[in-house]
Amino acid sequence: MSVLWPGGPFPLGARWDGRGTNFSLFSEHAERVQLCLFDADDHETRVDLRERTAFLWHGYLPEVGPGQRYAYRVHGPWAPEQGHRFNPHKLLIDPYAKAIEGPVDWEAASLYGHVPGPDDDADLTRDETDDAAAIPKCIVIDPAFDWEGDRHPRTPWHHTVIYETHVKGFTRLHPDVREDLRGTYAGLASDEAIAHLRSLGVTAVELLPVHQIADEPHLREKGLSNYWGYSSIGYFAPHSEYAATGRRGEQVREFKGMVKALHRAGIEVILDVVYNHTAEGNHLGPMLSFKGIDNLSYYRCSADDPRHYVDFTGTGNSLNVLNPSVLRLIMDSLRYWVLEMHVDGFRFDLASALARELWDVNRLSSFFDIIHQDPVLSQVKLIAEPWDVGPGGYQVGNFPVLWTEWNGMYRDEVRDYWRGSSRGVAELASRLTGSSDLYQSDGRHPFASVNFVTAHDGFTLADLVSYNDKHNEANGEDNRDGTDDNRSQNFGVEGDTDSPEIVSHRLAT
Repeated sequence: MSVLWPGGPFPLGARWDGRGTNFSLFSEHAERVQLCLFDADDHETRVDLRERTAFLWHGYLPEVGPGQRYAYRVHGPWAPEQGHRFNPHKLLIDPYAKAIEGPVDWEAASLYGHVPGPDDDADLTRDETDDAAAIPKCIVIDPAFDWEGDRHPRTPWHHTVIYETHVKGFTRLHPDVREDLRGTYAGLASDEAIAHLRSLGVTAVELLPVHQIADEPHLREKGLSNYWGYSSIGYFAPHSEYAATGRRGEQVREFKGMVKALHRAGIEVILDVVYNHTAEGNHLGPMLSFKGIDNLSYYRCSADDPRHYVDFTGTGNSLNVLNPSVLRLIMDSLRYWVLEMHVDGFRFDLASALARELWDVNRLSSFFDIIHQDPVLSQVKLIAEPWDVGPGGYQVGNFPVLWTEWNGMYRDEVRDYWRGSSRGVAELASRLTGSSDLYQSDGRHPFASVNFVTAHDGFTLADLVSYNDKHNEANGEDNRDGTDDNRSQNFGVEGDTDSPEIVSHRLAT
């Protein structure tokens, strides 16, 4: 291997320039950072990044290029009571990795920075077993791609019809998609899939999370996975499991090809993004990336007890958007997906969590200020899921200009009116005509309301006419997960029925 040059702090991540690759990693509290390079036989070579500029550890390696597999080891204090969880025995995914080669291997090694145990204080003892065999490696990519003059469709909001879908589920179930392309980005780019979308009259697909996903440990223990994908670990990397062509960087080209094909058909691509939390869970969760790189910077740690996280998301942690470098990570990720991957907009999962400056939801928080002045992001479609699980988190109607919102009030009123529980025709009329009570006085137009009746959360349309209560028994959660407020009507029988009369009522609605 060639001698390490100083390189530069920007851009973060791994960037190949045609002759070599610059590596840069943010960690404010680290004492030492090692870049770990892996060959085809998984032999590891460690290189100390000795240059540090404004908490960015960096170096340049000539002759290292696309296809190189890498990750990091970060040294520093193990002091959970102070919020520090550095453990160089644990290999860490680069938060800026453009490609990640595959899933976490939970069977190969312990992925916990601490010695696992049943007690709440198990995280106080550092685990010193190496987990390199279990961590997927990051990939240096060649960003070149022939876009062939691709342009954003830029469909006006008042003409936009959004189809929320799952890359894997949609393409696996569509009977006309070629067998070898089912479950993949290439499958969604196929003529058959696009023809189906156009027949529906949709102008945009809103893809459930496609950032690199890592399943939570409790799901793995039950033999389950986070199918929807709301468990991100790589905010720049398209999820490798959805690639048909390969996982050593090919997934990036395949994703770009999908976007190009959809744009040719006049269909925009909107990504459902999860910047409010990561896959690393609470203080007893695994150490995959952020927790070991700089726990105190990346996560909202309790001011009174930094060992524990502030949790606005119900997942165990909340990303610390108060930290400028974490805010930069989110903004860099968003710009990357627009400028390099050509997507047309974003739907922000639990967006209220991003708006919390300290504790209360603040619509003028730094996140919104930066979005509004950004010359790239201020021009794309921005959709908020306007709630989280923290106090005061339900914020329908309270997001600022440039933003649209999933209108939960529209959803609830339409369902209530349909089942005969409405507050009246006036309430329904207000929702159908743009919810002026929510959007008229803040400089936004009626299309700030994204009107929907069902989505991936809660009941499907078929469920709404088949069940009075939820029945999530199959996933091992004892029917505790999901909302109980589905505003549905079973027409006399709970679930499937052979009654012609009931089936007729259900079909008629």
